[in-house]
Amino acid sequence: MICRTLLCLTLLLAGAVQAAQSPALERIRQKGVITLGYIDGAVPFSAAGGTEQPRGYSVDLCREVALGIRAQLKLANLETRWVALTIQNRLEAVRSGRVDIECSTKTWTLSRQAEVDFSLVTFVDGGSILTKSASASGRLLDFDGKRLAVITGTTTEKVLRESLAQRSIKAEVVTVRTRPEGLKLIEEGKADGFAADRTTLIGLVAGGQAPGAFRLLDEDFSIEPYVLTLPRGDPDFRLAVNRVLARLYRSGEITKIYSRWLGNLGPPSLLLSAAYFIQGVAE
Repeated sequence: MICRTLLCLTLLLAGAVQAAQSPALERIRQKGVITLGYIDGAVPFSAAGGTEQPRGYSVDLCREVALGIRAQLKLANLETRWVALTIQNRLEAVRSGRVDIECSTKTWTLSRQAEVDFSLVTFVDGGSILTKSASASGRLLDFDGKRLAVITGTTTEKVLRESLAQRSIKAEVVTVRTRPEGLKLIEEGKADGFAADRTTLIGLVAGGQAPGAFRLLDEDFSIEPYVLTLPRGDPDFRLAVNRVLARLYRSGEITKIYSRWLGNLGPPSLLLSAAYFIQGVAE
């Protein structure tokens, strides 16, 4: 009788441990809802859609992840809820559980990984500077004695300041909170350039009223590996997300998503193609 009781307790404890392995998956299973965060104005990665549904490359990846998690949990239905975030509060939104995944242009850094966790790399970009087409500045060195705008609290701000210091470039760095604010400073002549990730800068001015009014530097001053942001300390949830991404990379389905949002920029770079290939991990 004692052995039977101990066996029951062991099985119960094992079940409890298994359920507790992934708080996020258990929460999603119980509520039948997955909550996804996005940043508006980060075209072509994430932006508010006309039907109040966000759209973009990272948004589509998260939609695929939601479908994959529904299948992994064997749920008949899984509601997807979208929450608009800002660049300044997106880490806290994941850390506090306000969203299960943040889907935009978060760059993977070790200091951030002390607070949250990350998926496989979803895109590889580089930091660049947007200027007016009439500007004579073609390299970072040309901004000596000039004003550069950058979004506060981003990896771009940190790397920009480091790059300026390393090259002894005495440029004034002006911080803004959003990409449209940075663009406005250039338009009004209050900044000589706006530093951000190259692809998002292209998206910022694409389809504008003055095509050809802006251009990018000939060089990048940083490498930005994009990831989906996940809660820290939940390896089973990370595995569930990465299973979906690895399948997209392995099967080549990622090409359709890339072409839909980034195809006008040309094929994936060699670096991005290598990232897809290396991360197409087998089951």
